[in-house]
Amino acid sequence: MSEERAPGPKESPPAPRPGPREVWKKGGRLLSVLLAVNVLLLACTLISGGAFNKVAVCDTDVFALLSTMMLLAVVWTLFYLLRTARCPDAVPYRDSHAGPIWLRGGLVLFGVCTLVMDVFKTGYYSSFFECQSAIKILYPLIQAVFVIVQTYFLWVSSKDCIHIHLDLTRCGLMFTLATNLAIWMAAVVDESVHQAHVYSSAHSNASHARLAPDLERAGSQPGGDPCSCNTVICQIFQQGYFYLYPFNIEYSLFASTMLYVMWKNVGRLLPSTPGHGHAPSRVSLFRETFLAGPVLGLLLFVVGLAVFVIYEVQVSGDGGRTKQALVIYYSFNIVCLGLMTLVSLSGSVIYRFDRRAMDHHKNPTRTLDVALLMGAALGQYAISYYSIVAMVVGLPRDLLGGLNLAYALLMIAQHTFQNVFIIESLHRGPPGAEPQDTPPKEPCHGLTFANLDALHTLPSGPPTPRLVDPSPAGPQEAVAVILAPRGHWRRRCLKDISLFLLLCNVILWIMPAFGARPHFRNTVEVDFYGYSLWAAIVNICLPFGIFYRMHAVSSLLEVYVLS
Repeated sequence: MSEERAPGPKESPPAPRPGPREVWKKGGRLLSVLLAVNVLLLACTLISGGAFNKVAVCDTDVFALLSTMMLLAVVWTLFYLLRTARCPDAVPYRDSHAGPIWLRGGLVLFGVCTLVMDVFKTGYYSSFFECQSAIKILYPLIQAVFVIVQTYFLWVSSKDCIHIHLDLTRCGLMFTLATNLAIWMAAVVDESVHQAHVYSSAHSNASHARLAPDLERAGSQPGGDPCSCNTVICQIFQQGYFYLYPFNIEYSLFASTMLYVMWKNVGRLLPSTPGHGHAPSRVSLFRETFLAGPVLGLLLFVVGLAVFVIYEVQVSGDGGRTKQALVIYYSFNIVCLGLMTLVSLSGSVIYRFDRRAMDHHKNPTRTLDVALLMGAALGQYAISYYSIVAMVVGLPRDLLGGLNLAYALLMIAQHTFQNVFIIESLHRGPPGAEPQDTPPKEPCHGLTFANLDALHTLPSGPPTPRLVDPSPAGPQEAVAVILAPRGHWRRRCLKDISLFLLLCNVILWIMPAFGARPHFRNTVEVDFYGYSLWAAIVNICLPFGIFYRMHAVSSLLEVYVLS
């Protein structure tokens, strides 16, 4: 592979001399992957077992395992930071594509919200600490330490291509990645159980399996329990940390993606050619845009927030207003998804006329982004196809069923066309890069053309007024003036498209992440598949759909910066 070649003698500046080259790199990777898989399977077994009341796995067992994993990950992270600080030659290369500023900024934002959630959790369990196991109070404190250490570690080391302790580093990174995925699964299960309990309370359906919270267990005992959460502060803590779960979920996934890229970069030798990839230019928000995309996106974002509030108020109120809330919810989503589909398709059409060269350099970050976009979309695809079958085959066929069918079809189309647009954008070269396999075309503007060779031999007299304005600009600036009208509008359109899709994905993340579950309020799928099967489908697939939205936001921000 080209990335394994030793750097040539003409590097500038010269990189520190890397360590000895690995004899078999795949052996270290295989060892670390097997470690992560076994640890993750053990954690998933306990977490899923604890989700059932009749299984003799207590939540204290889950907390104990996760706390141990986080402490071990913190110890390894501190060892990594100290070892690389004391050894100057440990990191001879840094991957410019890994850990972009918007990804690290999102990690910090979600990390801060996770710390707030840990405060709420500590306050909730401390409200009746005399009835709680010590591990339940220590768990959020340990998680806070883990989040702080890991966030600092990823902020300063996400670009590292380390060349010492290769096998140990790979195992440490994979173990930390497995820890984040285990925390993600625990949060997803707890959130899904909470939503299922809310549904069962409204419909008097206790047939589903759930992990009973301490409050519910206490209330189920005869004569009540003095340890129940019956104070206002305790209830605020309880509701607060449930609403902050989406940020904890996204933090774990963001950290996992950055750890995976670091794992791919262990022992990597980067080429020093100037054309290797391209770095984003300085971000200037809303510059070189038509403002149509940001304005329309902000409008849909505000309307979406209003629709979400109306939906939550009407669904939690009288049962007779649930249908009206679903009609409003589906109508907004149909409009939003339809516009996103058309806009994504327009962006792909614009690329058909774009002469920028494709970037074929090896880029682990881009490869992971594409894989996550395609993989996470499968969750929403599955829910949509299950809904389509239920709507077409099942009964009744009313307005709500028609809206749900249109919503499912547009969800599939929107994911497909948005993925095509994002993936093609990520593989484009920098603006102005021409394909290497074709000779550069002579810039032209109407019937006037500029010969690049002739421009260097022109006399020093004033230039032709019809070509450019008389100015002290050189030949290259004159060509830029001629080329600008042809390529500038395409860049502005692409920036508008990326900003519009970004804002729409944010509001479509907020709705399901903070409790909008029309899949259970619309009873067609529940009646068709049965509650147990439909709840399993939604609880497994919906977290991937939620992650897709936030990952699409990160990718679209990169598309905006690189356009």
